[in-house]
Amino acid sequence: MPFGVLTMSEQRSSLVEEIHRGEHSLSAVCRFYEVSRPTAYKWLKRSALGEDMCGRHKAPLHSPRKTSASVEDVIVQARLQRPYWGGRKLKAFLERRGETSIPSPSTVTAILQRHGLVSKEASRAATPYKRFEKKRPNDMWQADFKGHFQMGDGNRCHPLTVTDDMSRFNLCISAKQNERLPGVMDSFIALFREYGLPRAVLCDNGPPFGAGAHHGGYTKFEVFLMDYGVFPVHGRPLHPQTQGKCERFHRTMKRELLQRVSIADIIHAQREFDAFRREYNEERPHCSLDYAVPAERYSVSLRAMPERVAQWDYPDSWQVKKVSNKGYLHLKQKYIFLSEGFIGHNVALAEAADDGILEIIYRNFRIAILDMRSGEFILRKTALSELSGA
Repeated sequence: MPFGVLTMSEQRSSLVEEIHRGEHSLSAVCRFYEVSRPTAYKWLKRSALGEDMCGRHKAPLHSPRKTSASVEDVIVQARLQRPYWGGRKLKAFLERRGETSIPSPSTVTAILQRHGLVSKEASRAATPYKRFEKKRPNDMWQADFKGHFQMGDGNRCHPLTVTDDMSRFNLCISAKQNERLPGVMDSFIALFREYGLPRAVLCDNGPPFGAGAHHGGYTKFEVFLMDYGVFPVHGRPLHPQTQGKCERFHRTMKRELLQRVSIADIIHAQREFDAFRREYNEERPHCSLDYAVPAERYSVSLRAMPERVAQWDYPDSWQVKKVSNKGYLHLKQKYIFLSEGFIGHNVALAEAADDGILEIIYRNFRIAILDMRSGEFILRKTALSELSGA
């Protein structure tokens, strides 16, 4: 009697009947039904006791390590309040809040799946991605505008965000009405006063941060950073992943705030941004920080913002030139366009090792290398100047 014709319970009853009839040996019956002798004895015993021939549920009647209903409810409620947080984030958040007996992240995820709050596919897709990072807070800040969106009053909001590279601490979400330089500089001055000066700021290549492919060279924003001794850095053109932490923060902000809240106007936007920023920095565990919160990893810079930008003194052996009101340098009867960003500023010219090659220095930054014989720039890119001793 092959398996598949009868139900499993009927097959077991038939096996017992065959053995009781005694027409075949126990071994022959076991071979026919493709079961072992211990299995045959088990069903003979159950039949003699009058027990059901169906399989028994293998789960224990009592599991002392099973998550209690009250703890499970705490997990479910936390997920409902923060529907985009997974098992690891929820566990870290709840334990930081003082909850006890929170199970492992995998068990928290299983509870969410059991309640239909997360799919197994979504859990597999949530694998953290390892990115480069600086070693200390304030070694680099990443700044960018998140894509603008329309508010309830018909106007558009342009959120400016600034995030510390190492700690993922969000320093700023500023609701702007446009993406122009004055508003950006106002925000950075406020950040410098509150958090001190970073060593570098990473931005994209578009205005007001960078000049991009435009012949203008340096922007006023880059000059502003150099005035405070902050190194301006730009991502590779057409490679937004260079600013991966900004991009990741913007996705989180969109998913956890902008897709859930209808922004009425610019004042409402700033209020919501401030609340989200507090939660992101102080409550939301970050997978790249071993599920610490960014506020636990960030500390203010030891480089305090000066009350005013001091005049820079160049070595006496260097020639100092003032950039004209159109961005040109007058050198040996030649007018060489440097950048509109430096209009009205003094730059220094230092002779390099090769004859006819000049390094153009602004404060402690080398901003260009010029071949005086051809009047062409060999390089026009920011670097710390070795000649200045920086």
